[in-house]
Amino acid sequence: MIASDTASTPDPRRQPRAFLEHLYRVAVQQALPLARMAEYLPAPPRGRTLVLGAGKAGGSMAQALEALWPQDAPLSGLVVTRYGHIPPRPAGLPSRIELVEAAHPVPDAAGLRAAERMLALTQGLTADDLVLCLVSGGGSALLTLPADGLTLEDKQRINRQLLESGAHIGEMNCVRKHLSRIKGGRLAAACAPARVVTLTISDVPGDDPAVIASGPTVPDASTCADALAILRRYGIAVPPAVQAGLEEGCLETPKPGDAAFAGHAVHLIATPRQSLEAAAAAARAAGLDAHVLSDEMEGESREVGKVHAALARAVALHGTPFARPCVILSGGETTVTVRARAPGVPKGRGGRAGEFCMGLAGALMGQPGVWALAADTDGIDGVEDNAGAFVIPDTLVRAQAAGLKLAEHLDRNDAYGYFDALGDLLVTGPTHTNVNDFRAILVMPD
Repeated sequence: MIASDTASTPDPRRQPRAFLEHLYRVAVQQALPLARMAEYLPAPPRGRTLVLGAGKAGGSMAQALEALWPQDAPLSGLVVTRYGHIPPRPAGLPSRIELVEAAHPVPDAAGLRAAERMLALTQGLTADDLVLCLVSGGGSALLTLPADGLTLEDKQRINRQLLESGAHIGEMNCVRKHLSRIKGGRLAAACAPARVVTLTISDVPGDDPAVIASGPTVPDASTCADALAILRRYGIAVPPAVQAGLEEGCLETPKPGDAAFAGHAVHLIATPRQSLEAAAAAARAAGLDAHVLSDEMEGESREVGKVHAALARAVALHGTPFARPCVILSGGETTVTVRARAPGVPKGRGGRAGEFCMGLAGALMGQPGVWALAADTDGIDGVEDNAGAFVIPDTLVRAQAAGLKLAEHLDRNDAYGYFDALGDLLVTGPTHTNVNDFRAILVMPD
């Protein structure tokens, strides 16, 4: 778990690796929900307050709400988070919101049961009631309730195929919304006539609430036709009844302007940009220039790594477009297209951050003076136990000495095996938040 003390800053000149990890921890600390939730909380209603939520930050969001909500005001509900992502409960904090765990990134029966229970809890709500929805990245898989004609096994297969296809998050969530009975605004519609206030932590490029966790409480502008086009683009089949439902528009989601959303509010309490800016401020406090490229980068992870390497080499070799020493920061959500493997070749292990680092390391070619860290801010890169990995000037030399071939690891998407053998994985455990990819490149004089 990420420690809360970020006051001690390693010297980037003497401890470049530790310094990069420090920047990551500063970014994560900025995204913890207790930091900014209070300013967005409404007053308690005349009726009851129901809390519903899903996401990797669900546990910490629920605990933050329990700490901030008036102790004499009723509060109850259900929030689902990823297995192992419920944070330790602070001493003396009463438990008023039920927390359950389910699988991510491929949904399971526990997520299905949680979604069914949430819809049941919305029954009997009145106009005097308030529903506080706590939404964060990962909610799409954790909150699964298949559309009619679709089984959990179907959803699991489609989810796996989407994850391995290279589809970006907006495409994946468009499909998920139209194959669900709770996503794409349907949860909010079920809460009527109660008022709904959504508090969300963004893990998507552009911070669109309709994309975060597939937007269970906000209108959906995408269509069944859009979902069909995405399924065709990536060659993903759905059962005939679902195919017909998409073609006929029977699985359409609630749209902007629908009366079901009248009086509702959505507040972003943490975003990728805020975390990158916090890391930049920490770098400047250590005497370095810091440059935030973007918090909306998408694309194939290894290719994004190559682009970052070209920029870092230009800085290291020519002092352009940035002067040394400096830190280059970026975020967003890249993708990994899983390659077909030759018979007998084991499946690789790894996620977006590790794949980025392999692309970066290969393109840097051992450039002196360049260190880098890429990690997922939830503490889990893909489905492994690491948050990400480090790239340092002698990465390729040490790999060669260990008999590791970068091209072979790239071919089987095995970033975990590559960086684990080098001792260059970053392992933090769950951080209890999620603002997606964090990348930091430190360029120092030789």
